[in-house]
Amino acid sequence: MTIVEDVSRREFLRSAGRIMTAFGLGAAALPRAAQALDELYGGVAPVLWLQGSNCSGCSVSLLNSYPLMPVPLLTKHISLKFHQTLSTTQGQQAVDTVNTTITRGGYVLVVEGAVPLGIREACTFGGEPFADLLDRAARQATAIMAVGACGCFGGIPSASPNPIGAVGTGEFLTGAGINVPLINVPGCPPHPDWMVGTVVHLLKFGIPALDSYKRPTAFFSSSIHSRCPHRDWGEEVDAIGQRGCMKEIGCRGESALGDCPVRRWNGGTNDCLVSQGGCIGCTSPNFAKDGAFHRNKD
Repeated sequence: MTIVEDVSRREFLRSAGRIMTAFGLGAAALPRAAQALDELYGGVAPVLWLQGSNCSGCSVSLLNSYPLMPVPLLTKHISLKFHQTLSTTQGQQAVDTVNTTITRGGYVLVVEGAVPLGIREACTFGGEPFADLLDRAARQATAIMAVGACGCFGGIPSASPNPIGAVGTGEFLTGAGINVPLINVPGCPPHPDWMVGTVVHLLKFGIPALDSYKRPTAFFSSSIHSRCPHRDWGEEVDAIGQRGCMKEIGCRGESALGDCPVRRWNGGTNDCLVSQGGCIGCTSPNFAKDGAFHRNKD
């Protein structure tokens, strides 16, 4: 295994071990996971990352992965086969790279952002509507991973009145009659472990166990509320900033699934609940589609 520049074997094994633990895989799987990480960050992994209608927040979250991926490493090494935000290639060369990758096939396709079907020209790449590009790319993929609330279920672009006719990847694939296996990794944005871990699993172990919304059960098997630290701080509160359960002031943790309270962001430092902001339900299929980000108090 060739560890990419400035990244120690210990860091690779640490990250690989965290991924294996999340998926319930034993120590024997560690070398394969580390190899997949090496291929991913060395720019040789068969992964094509395309972006539709989105804010690039999922890619920004990917850049914040810890401890393996400082920004200098990512911007220098993580080209995958192509990533629209991180690629140093642009213009016709970028278009050629994507088209060559699609022609060769055999890659994991990552889709970030919603697919505009009402106004197809609302999102284009190289002059081609994103919906048409996604149709071509999806048919040649071995598996498809939708990332973020927008990529999975339409997210904010699909919120009413949805003038561009934005849909999630799954809805698009169904309408296009494409039957390539799909994995949804939602969130606004998703935790980097969710994205990297799922890609590693796809590269070396195949499709992980999924729930009814095609989310990996390793990350989305219990509610945010069930792991919330506020449950031990006191009774339900009626104002932001008070210590206690925030469901009466709009927290959606009871209906949202994820391991945010135990995984946390920024090297395990913080998350929406620890910062006393409440859960906005960004891993749920109806995120942003049913009005306010926080639920209305009954």
